[in-house]
Amino acid sequence: MLTLAIETATAACSVALFDGPDLIAERHEIVGRGHAERLVPAIGELIAEAGRRPGAILVDCGPGSFTGVRVGLAAARGLGLAWGVPVAGFSALALLAVEAGDVATVAVAIPGGHGELFVQRFACRPLAPLTDLASLLPADAAVAMVDDRVIGPAAPALVAARGAGEALDRWPRAADARLLPEALRTLPPSPIYGRAPDAKLPGGVAA
Repeated sequence: MLTLAIETATAACSVALFDGPDLIAERHEIVGRGHAERLVPAIGELIAEAGRRPGAILVDCGPGSFTGVRVGLAAARGLGLAWGVPVAGFSALALLAVEAGDVATVAVAIPGGHGELFVQRFACRPLAPLTDLASLLPADAAVAMVDDRVIGPAAPALVAARGAGEALDRWPRAADARLLPEALRTLPPSPIYGRAPDAKLPGGVAA
């Protein structure tokens, strides 16, 4: 079945169409900001290139940028409703773990808020989480993430903080969603923020 994958939770604006293990088309760009302006045109280009609409949608639910997560989810939900197709989610960290290579375990690290890193450990064969998602300061992440290989845009910062290891500086790529095991690409299409919102309502309740 032709599937559309959307990744906007990080600085990457990345979309892909695949059919089972076969990649049909993709657009991948590091934009920082401006996902909302780039996303829909990129999806339109993919569908025109493939010549048909997808039968399912996968979307990165986070963690990452609050705005980026919301942009991707809003687009996925809207298109799913318009096309009458199912929408499911995956984690940005699991998507990066797919690219870990020939190691037994890997740590994934992406930038978080307030100088923290979003981190998680994965077994690679088969791909499965070994720890829960955490938002930690680099020094704390250096202690918790014991794997020699670290992947993600914050991998160099984590490896520098612990003084050892191999850093693979990568951004998530939507095309890799086709490589995720079923359990990691059937999440509810809801935000995974990874930390509490900064804004507080009166009385100290998180917004």
